[in-house]
Amino acid sequence: MWRYIIIPISVNVFGIWAAGKYVEGFMVPESIWALIVAGVVLSLINLAVRPFLRLIFSPLILLTMGLALIAVNMLVLYLLDYLLTSITIDGLLPLLLGTLIISAVNVVLRFILL
Repeated sequence: MWRYIIIPISVNVFGIWAAGKYVEGFMVPESIWALIVAGVVLSLINLAVRPFLRLIFSPLILLTMGLALIAVNMLVLYLLDYLLTSITIDGLLPLLLGTLIISAVNVVLRFILL
């Protein structure tokens, strides 16, 4: 059971760190504890809010054959930026690139670890 809690949080922490390192305008804290808090908050948003967003956007997701999931993930990341003062995203392009990096890290690491 713990692997379904610890692994998603640690994968989110690594994804947030990677987005902060490689995307200009996506600023994350340097403290590991602040990154862990951001990973926990992102995991909670993914658990609580993301299913409702997917339900609301489901017609658009079907019409675009899944491409609208990027918009759902961008909304989740924007909500994380809104809730945490330690994460700052300066514009739409850093939000898009950060979303793509975090999603790619999630796909690769969850495939390896789960």
